[in-house]
Amino acid sequence: MAPSFSEPARSGNFTSSREQSPNRGYSIPAKQAQEFHGLETESIASWKQKANLDESKQIRLVRLSHVRYMHTDIESITIFLKDFGMHVVQKSEKKLWFGGYGAEPYLYVVEKGSEKKFLGGCFIVETYADLEKYYLRSDITLFTNLCPIEELSDSPGGGWNVTVYDPEGFPINLVFGQQPGKAGPLPEKLVYNFEDTKPRENAFQRFRPGPAAVHKLGHYGLCIRDFPTQVAFYTSNFNLVPSELLYVPVSNPTTTTSTPPPLKTKDVAFFAHIDRGADYVDHHCFFMSSNPTSHVHHCSFEVHDFDTQLLGHQWLADKNYTSVWGVGRHILGSQIFDYWWDTSGFMIEHYTDGDTVNAHTPIGHGPAGDEALAVWGPKVPQTFLT
Repeated sequence: MAPSFSEPARSGNFTSSREQSPNRGYSIPAKQAQEFHGLETESIASWKQKANLDESKQIRLVRLSHVRYMHTDIESITIFLKDFGMHVVQKSEKKLWFGGYGAEPYLYVVEKGSEKKFLGGCFIVETYADLEKYYLRSDITLFTNLCPIEELSDSPGGGWNVTVYDPEGFPINLVFGQQPGKAGPLPEKLVYNFEDTKPRENAFQRFRPGPAAVHKLGHYGLCIRDFPTQVAFYTSNFNLVPSELLYVPVSNPTTTTSTPPPLKTKDVAFFAHIDRGADYVDHHCFFMSSNPTSHVHHCSFEVHDFDTQLLGHQWLADKNYTSVWGVGRHILGSQIFDYWWDTSGFMIEHYTDGDTVNAHTPIGHGPAGDEALAVWGPKVPQTFLT
């Protein structure tokens, strides 16, 4: 059983009403956490069986590497991404590669163009054969706009890339053979004093203002029109499995019987992680949500800790950039979030303290809605939901 946030009413003079219990936080096992928030759970093995997946046909992803965008104003997006906590790794006449302090050679590619456009997320794959695998599929029509495998001779870390497109036209970039970059030093892990333990003796907390240095790309997400088709495409062709699926009720047909039929639902949100077996990975590296139009929702980058995130928020606010939503803490994934608009109008996020999962973590099924988005933080704005 998950811990309860409620307590019995206290005795005393206040007998006419129940006193409010104080807030509390817990780090509890995934299944208990999901059930606490009303989610039903299912094993990944059970879900795979129901989905009738042929894993031998899947392109085997290792991790999410970077995102690619086309921008029209290179100067303004360069300034923004630096203020967001990235640095220029390499640049050419038409491209800039931005990195963080992790081992990925770059995290964000800017391409100069005549329009503002999302050019896809990029995943590292296990083998060169994974780049070739989609050519060998008997059901090759699943993939649209087939592109040749190309050597990334101009990119930091090199490697080979192939770009495939999902049924709604979003690009997925697959890379093999990329050499890691040189990771920078990790920020210091602060020592915290609590009410019963105070290990930080004769040492004071001090901070230097500045951008929130970015460690890695954590996830990106899409708004899509045909939810079932998109989920089937990603889970059959790649080793992506849901961490959570959210649903909405579907109106039941009118009935003359006294017993109402079971409530029908349809899934509208998909939070997915890369299936690496027993190895732990981020709660989600990719998500999709049902929407009247197809467009990228946001990309999200990890920062060191809560102080780093708040200092970064203050830095961006002082530079007069536009906040979308934050700072708050999500329920699904648990991460502390902070969303902003970049100078081209794309949404981008800082996050810290996200959950990790593996093949033994159950999948959560629950209702969609504003209350499923955050446990604390500002009220979710309508612009985040569209």
